[in-house]
Amino acid sequence: MKEGCLWHDTSPEPTLPLAPLQADHTTEVAVIGGGITGLSTALHLAEAGVGVTLLEAGEIPSGGSGRNVGLVNAGLWIPPDDICEALGERDGERANAILGGAPAEVFSLIERHAIDCRATRSGTLHLAHNAKGEQELARRVDQFQRRGAPVELLEDEACRQKTGTQRIRCALLDRRAGTINPVAYTRGLARAAATAGARLHGHSAATGIARHGSDWRITTAEGSVTAPRLVIATNAYTEDHWNQVRRHFFPGHFFQVASHPLPDEIAGDILPERQGAWDTRMVLSSMRRDSEGRLILGSLGKGTADLRPMSAAGPTASSATTSPSWGASTGNVPGPGESPSLPTTPCGCSNPRPGSWPPLATTDAVSPPARSSARASPTTWPTATTVCCRCRSASRSQYAPNPFGVPATRAASRSTTPANA
Repeated sequence: MKEGCLWHDTSPEPTLPLAPLQADHTTEVAVIGGGITGLSTALHLAEAGVGVTLLEAGEIPSGGSGRNVGLVNAGLWIPPDDICEALGERDGERANAILGGAPAEVFSLIERHAIDCRATRSGTLHLAHNAKGEQELARRVDQFQRRGAPVELLEDEACRQKTGTQRIRCALLDRRAGTINPVAYTRGLARAAATAGARLHGHSAATGIARHGSDWRITTAEGSVTAPRLVIATNAYTEDHWNQVRRHFFPGHFFQVASHPLPDEIAGDILPERQGAWDTRMVLSSMRRDSEGRLILGSLGKGTADLRPMSAAGPTASSATTSPSWGASTGNVPGPGESPSLPTTPCGCSNPRPGSWPPLATTDAVSPPARSSARASPTTWPTATTVCCRCRSASRSQYAPNPFGVPATRAASRSTTPANA
């Protein structure tokens, strides 16, 4: 089992070498954070002729912007009517319109800047995992269609043709959406921003922010940037005590595991049009294929697991040995009374490895080697592996089934904080 990020390994866009910030500089707008939000901000400012300097603590990308599922979705976790209820009619509908047009904007940037990120525009599928999920999808379809969105409720045979399984009876197809390789997309944004004139600095973590007259002064280990305007685009990776953004989020964690490229005779019927998919569970599962035919499954939680060979899980795993597995953090709005503390360890941290597992309070399929009791069948994920990008905890999260009925991997997830990212 290989630990790593598949999107890094398969990105057609090369790494953009970025020098650390050194000495003192001035600019019109400073941006902290080199993920998709920060890079898009820098790109659009530079194209408008605004001087912009971006600081990234690591390489681009090194966090969730490059480690997500790669779905280009239109909307939020909650349906459009709920957004209006939360924000009010005017602001809610404005938000819905912006969110609905987001995939078109992403694909426009990809085309305009020739970003090679293996983009598909065949839509995404929201899968109902039970009768309640079917009712929820019907409610969402009605709300989207009232706003003119090109969505469709697929049922029975129409759903089977798109998904490749009879275990899912209902799915919402959103034709506005699609998929990308998120590492390639993020690197492409960085290249486009630099070409447009933005100054990008890697390995330049902001160590402090202070007022400098009417300006902001951002310090790093080797230099500083002074600017009248500042954008903090750190989201879930907001870690320092001085950064007030951290008060507005709690960390959510998501892990994924991928098969090797699967030939059509094994998996040709699974998501044949390459739509990305996720289900209606609270602890959701994601499913997609990449451009080389890998089946990629994910779920919420931090990932630490038994890294034994897949053959130990039983005969159903024999044809689905795994390639990389990986994880990332996302930012979520905290509930009442929550005071989040974000992990700071980069990928490859000192989380528990095989032979040093903390004890589990359960005895089901995923356990340390001495207690393994895998329930391997074609409709579950056998005992397998995950990695966590930034892990420090040891409580268990829920596991997700494999609805496609083919040999796959099962990832054991550990998380201290439930998330709805």
